[in-house]
Amino acid sequence: MARTIKKTEKIISDAVVNRLPRYFRFLSELRRAGVERTSSTELSVLMGATASQIRQDLNCFGGFGQQGYGYSVPYLYENIASILGVDRDYRAIIVGTGNLGRALASSPVFEKRGVHVTALFDVDEKLIDTTFCGFRIKNMAELEAYCEKERPDIAVLTVPRGAAKDTAERLVAAGVKGIWNFTNIELTPDKAMVQNVHLGDTLMTLCYNVRKNEEQKKGTDAEDGSEEV
Repeated sequence: MARTIKKTEKIISDAVVNRLPRYFRFLSELRRAGVERTSSTELSVLMGATASQIRQDLNCFGGFGQQGYGYSVPYLYENIASILGVDRDYRAIIVGTGNLGRALASSPVFEKRGVHVTALFDVDEKLIDTTFCGFRIKNMAELEAYCEKERPDIAVLTVPRGAAKDTAERLVAAGVKGIWNFTNIELTPDKAMVQNVHLGDTLMTLCYNVRKNEEQKKGTDAEDGSEEV
């Protein structure tokens, strides 16, 4: 499903939108390395795409490049950050503080992208009122009151699969605008944006690519062997 980017009022394909975080990540690395200028050719090497694809993607948002100069890394970084919305502050809560929830809570992934975790929630009485990463783990019974007062933008959902749908409905009803869903069930609420993350899918993709690479290597070795006969 294509999306409208307000900055340009253009309809941008999901494929392009899904590549934007990678642009942001690689541009962040270039900035840290002190690189001031880059080109579509250099970006294509980092992105694993063609230079033409890089130019097409960036032209969706106005181009940002200068003929004979390429792209200013700081300028392009700031614009991609603005398009993605990471130049503003988002407030997030983590719902479910098992192993995955705790791993995410202790990760720098949020702060690096302008997202500030403000609270952790769980239903486990053994966890409620304990402290993790400086947060008192709150009872899920406090969820609606907390959301009404603090207005979090995003909820990171790491509850058991069976509780995912009901918990998501509570979050949406409480005014949460986006859900980062790690419950391994597809959620499609009407009044909030959802990013469904299926970790197993990426693992299976890796397994496929490993197998494919092995088969290609065997084919190449067989061809080399036949030439020696």
